[in-house]
Amino acid sequence: MPNDLPSLRVMVTRPAQQAGPLIQQLQAAGASPWSFPLLEIVPCTSPQLDHLISHLEQYDIAIFISPNAVRYGVEAVNQRGTWPETLRLATIGKGSAQELGDRLGRAADIVPSSGRDSEALLDTSALQNVDGKQILIFRGRNGRELLASTLRARGAQVDYAEVYERHRPDVDTAPLNTALQTGALDVILITSNEALDNLLNMVDPANLNALYQIPLVVIHPRQAERAQQLGFRYNPILAQDGSVDAIIKALTSLRASA
Repeated sequence: MPNDLPSLRVMVTRPAQQAGPLIQQLQAAGASPWSFPLLEIVPCTSPQLDHLISHLEQYDIAIFISPNAVRYGVEAVNQRGTWPETLRLATIGKGSAQELGDRLGRAADIVPSSGRDSEALLDTSALQNVDGKQILIFRGRNGRELLASTLRARGAQVDYAEVYERHRPDVDTAPLNTALQTGALDVILITSNEALDNLLNMVDPANLNALYQIPLVVIHPRQAERAQQLGFRYNPILAQDGSVDAIIKALTSLRASA
């Protein structure tokens, strides 16, 4: 991997507390990463969350929709209660499953064999016959409704444990606009549509054309579709998933095709 990405100027937009491992690997590969978070993740607290966690033994399945849901969900439960042994654990993708193993020391019971979204999880055999099941979804506020609505249509009772929320960071946008004006970026990493929308809102309208000329690396087809709708010139490079290795591989592919 050394020097696979010589001098590639990468804007890393992950939340600051999550960007470290990727930045280290980019530097090891010879790239020049610049951390400019487009999202801030903060934990949620509420009486409803306390109530749900205090009654965790009533649920048959707990679903974690992201690594952040794992991180803040495990923290919330560990602070307030315990994990019932009978509770089956499900994750949207393998990254969340890895996070669950690292934080809880327990493997996920239900993980899609391929895919990394709600659709993939809903296709698993374990979630086909859920009539009468009690399911708790650990997620951030204002997430997608597809998972819950589909499970309810299949006869399950579904509740949300909203354990974190996303904000647009309150940061000085002058460095971002200067980077666009001076052509100081080769590629921008985008890991959610919300982050992409925040980016558009942070850029001075006079610099939008320069932004649209910069290639993107994304981690889900929905982000690629959103970028194309917004008018980015190049088709985004789609990483296999949100892991550091997959992102490095996608950036290497981009560099090779340049």
